[in-house]
Amino acid sequence: MNPSRLSALPSMNPTRESLPQAEAEPLDLIFIDGLVGQTVIGIHDAELHRPQPVVIDVCAGLPRTRAASSDQIGDTLDYSELRLRLHRLLAEHEVKLLEAFAEQVADIVLHEFHAQWVRVRVAKPNKFDDVQALGVMIERRRDVAAAPNPRGAPVLHLIGAGMVPGSR
Repeated sequence: MNPSRLSALPSMNPTRESLPQAEAEPLDLIFIDGLVGQTVIGIHDAELHRPQPVVIDVCAGLPRTRAASSDQIGDTLDYSELRLRLHRLLAEHEVKLLEAFAEQVADIVLHEFHAQWVRVRVAKPNKFDDVQALGVMIERRRDVAAAPNPRGAPVLHLIGAGMVPGSR
């Protein structure tokens, strides 16, 4: 793949204006831009027998993290770990469509890395001679009401469910 063509691919440019308008809580945006990997994906016979390059961009929104004041990686999303997880997905997935692959990326970011919002872009660069890249971009939001808060207090969750610890 020609690196100059890769750098010419449009970026997701994570900006506050691009976030959903319903977002009331400030988000910290953590992103991986231009992760390049090889995977077997596609619907045509020629695509199903050898790996081809894909470019993955991820922008994850987390409620204001403590990392800025604590300077501890445990207080935010570790993009090094996310990068490794995405490479593992590239090696292990069994889907044919970029849409399904992007959905798997979004699910990983929302549920394994506890983001509240995610935008995923997956592209096949140079798929056709007359096209720089083609692909899909999706946005997803974690259902915060249904998902447990990994940093939240379990006692508050119990109280919210009508159960008071220590009472009968």
